[in-house]
Amino acid sequence: MHKVLLIEDDNNIVELLTIHLNDLSCEVVPVANGQHGLAFAREQSFDLVILDIMLPGLNGMEVCRRIRQTDRHTPILILSARSEEIDKVLGLETGADDYLTKPFSVREFIARVKVIFRRKEEQLPEDKIALSSVIRFAELEIDTDKRKVMLNETRIDLSPKEFDLVVLLASNPGKSYSRKRLLNLVWGYDFEGYEHTVNSHINRLRGKIEQDISNPKFILTTWGVGYRFNEEL
Repeated sequence: MHKVLLIEDDNNIVELLTIHLNDLSCEVVPVANGQHGLAFAREQSFDLVILDIMLPGLNGMEVCRRIRQTDRHTPILILSARSEEIDKVLGLETGADDYLTKPFSVREFIARVKVIFRRKEEQLPEDKIALSSVIRFAELEIDTDKRKVMLNETRIDLSPKEFDLVVLLASNPGKSYSRKRLLNLVWGYDFEGYEHTVNSHINRLRGKIEQDISNPKFILTTWGVGYRFNEEL
């Protein structure tokens, strides 16, 4: 049985989604306040967090961002009446795994949830994450347990997805990833048309860890494919 945290203040939506999640053998914990939802997410273990954007107490984007500060594994599905592309991109860059615009069909909602559960179970074994909690390349040190990156003994502040990107790439040095593949692995879903999200994250990541972004040392471009971590360090 999957345990789902549903942070939503619309009782009609809560009742509807709970019925269908129960049909998927899910135990649903409903919370109507953003601050309370964040507390539940931090205190208990869930297989999925479903998160509305417009919430009392603390808005959904902020809840998502704070969850990702300490938890990069639990899938987050954002529900929002905001349909603009910039809102979807912001949700994904904040750390969400999927974004569903209201009003949505129950069939689409169920399909998205099933995909999230399936991807979580598959864990993409061919793209390994280093067994050691600390990855070192030259002056760059990545602590996967503490989610900390050090460059020349100075801590570098990364967003949750920037950190996930550098961990994946550094765990598989020399392996080239397409933008779509990185989007799938790091964000956990195939977002057609959102490959530019990967570009923006790579550019920001390079700006933080590369001495010269025009001649990067760590994250290299594989022309015509995507990106790879330098295996010759």
